[in-house]
Amino acid sequence: MSEYHPRRGRNWYSAMGVLFVVVGAIVIVQNLLIWGPEFVLDFMTNAEITNEKISLGMFAFGGFMILLGFKKKYA
Repeated sequence: MSEYHPRRGRNWYSAMGVLFVVVGAIVIVQNLLIWGPEFVLDFMTNAEITNEKISLGMFAFGGFMILLGFKKKYA
């Protein structure tokens, strides 16, 4: 078997990471369309816990899951 793996990164971690990033993007775009950029920026910088801050956390967690999915597995 060759060392080249064309399907590398297509596993459960990558799929869940992409799902988290897409859901986070949907929330940000929805709030941008409803409230506008100045309110969304205000929601991101205030002291309360808001959807926008949770979406940023979802981006970070999704990125971590995608990187975890691309990690090389040694047997």
